[in-house]
Amino acid sequence: MANIETDVLIVGTGPAGSATAALLASAGIANMVVNRYRWLSNTPRAHITNQRTMEVLRDLGAEVEAEAMMHASPQEIMGENVFCESLAGEEIGRMKSWGTHPHSKAEHLLSSPTFMNDLPQTFMEPILFKTACSRGTQARMSTEYLSHIRDAEGVTTTLRDRLSGATFTVRSKFLVGADGGNSLVAEHLGLPFEGKMGVGGSMNILFRADLSKYVAHRPSVLYWVMQPGADVGGIGMGLVRMVRPWNEWLIVWGYDINQPPPTVTPELATEVARQLVGDPELEIELLGANTWTVNNCFATQMSKGRVFIMGDAAHRHPPSNGLGSNTSIQDGFNLAWKLAKVVKGQAGLALLDSYTAERAPIARQIVTRANQSIGEFGPIFEALGMDGGVDHDKIQRNMEARADATPAAESQREALRKAIAFKKYEFDAHGVEMNQRYKSAATASDGQAEPAFDQDRELHYAPTTWPGARLPHVWVFDRAGKAVSTLDLCGHGEFTLLTGIGGEAWVSAAETVGGEFGLPIRTHVIGPRRAIEDHTGDWARAREIRDAGCLLVRPDHHVAWRSEGLAADPAAELRRILKSILAR
Repeated sequence: MANIETDVLIVGTGPAGSATAALLASAGIANMVVNRYRWLSNTPRAHITNQRTMEVLRDLGAEVEAEAMMHASPQEIMGENVFCESLAGEEIGRMKSWGTHPHSKAEHLLSSPTFMNDLPQTFMEPILFKTACSRGTQARMSTEYLSHIRDAEGVTTTLRDRLSGATFTVRSKFLVGADGGNSLVAEHLGLPFEGKMGVGGSMNILFRADLSKYVAHRPSVLYWVMQPGADVGGIGMGLVRMVRPWNEWLIVWGYDINQPPPTVTPELATEVARQLVGDPELEIELLGANTWTVNNCFATQMSKGRVFIMGDAAHRHPPSNGLGSNTSIQDGFNLAWKLAKVVKGQAGLALLDSYTAERAPIARQIVTRANQSIGEFGPIFEALGMDGGVDHDKIQRNMEARADATPAAESQREALRKAIAFKKYEFDAHGVEMNQRYKSAATASDGQAEPAFDQDRELHYAPTTWPGARLPHVWVFDRAGKAVSTLDLCGHGEFTLLTGIGGEAWVSAAETVGGEFGLPIRTHVIGPRRAIEDHTGDWARAREIRDAGCLLVRPDHHVAWRSEGLAADPAAELRRILKSILAR
């Protein structure tokens, strides 16, 4: 007999594990989360927090979103992405990134009630972990996963208490492996992966130093140092990343993956910082250093039986595009509601098959995109004459030639401008962040083809209520005139049905079918003199159905199904759809 029993055991307290625990606890599902270390992440590795992730935090509660924003660096100081020879040296170029360009900012404001920000992992993890524990999650630190055995009814997992050395077992209905890029859970499952690990080597140097005189007038998260003689490594020539403005920093510096990882001494860290900052007298307070590998690897299957993987365990890639913790938290948002419905008996086990169907394509996409972004530095190196070779004097002459009054220099300047502007595919890829559309048995077609993207799907968000897409955000209004996001009408662990005047029969159908299924379905009638009103007409333009039609929205804000108008028998139609989606 197992020492401990719970509904869901989660291995790992990173962004994926802690978010999943918080979502399950919020839904009233007993869960336990373990971490082999004594505490949470001690390095601010992940930091870019996109709007979709902030929507997950908002769904956990206004207080969770507010705490995240309190600790975050706001969007307005994220985006003068700077390319320079050193922070103190000559600037080569810059671009507005992360939604700070006026055109991109408008799209961000139209896309979500939330704001992108820079929230280091050392702040994000405690917020999610605290939310989980305060709502009922049982947490054990210094507890190491060893193995698991699956059967038809559940999973028996063996763990080790690293303080006492004693082993014990946990019996759970489901096991979630959120145990990072070297996931033992994934290894023991024997899940299939594509790609390659260890395609490049990098080191992080975390330090404190007041660099405000070099950066405060051009605020950014990232300062890219193009410097002849610098080691190229995994993600460009050298990167000085803001952790906290403007006195805490992280340098990312490459090393040859074919050689042993370097030992980062205080002397080496100071030397690297002085070189990239361009201040030979700079004194730093070294906070930590570590090495890591650039990976290009993703799981094509993210579950087997009652065991699932998520986060870095499933998608292993460089930090390009800032997709890591975002995708990890969104994995949890997808899986948690499904686990909750199955545990509560509101859905069949087959619902859980949709997790791989929906999230494995996202894993492939973001790993491909992140690694592709590395290669897209090539045109910048080429325009500067830095591509290939070790003749540093020649490279320096090539870089300086861009200031000449010659036709060749004019062409070089144009090539450099285009190369930097092209980096929007890494630093302003709003579509990659927001255009996730699911195709699985957990959605039901309305017979309409998926709408095409009129603009570049990686750069721009394309709202639609097509089943499988995230519900578009639109501001509607309560009877007091207060603005409410359509996303806020939904989520929080439950299905929601949205309709308009003339669609009241859908509301009755939701009450009837929800009662039959033991499934709460929230309903909203949107229209004049109703509890929710569409004063601007934005919802009528976004919904893509008639007044008497309906949208059935899943707990993760994705549209499960829609009806263009009122069905002849709304209850029968809704019953048919929910039986299909929930694998009843």
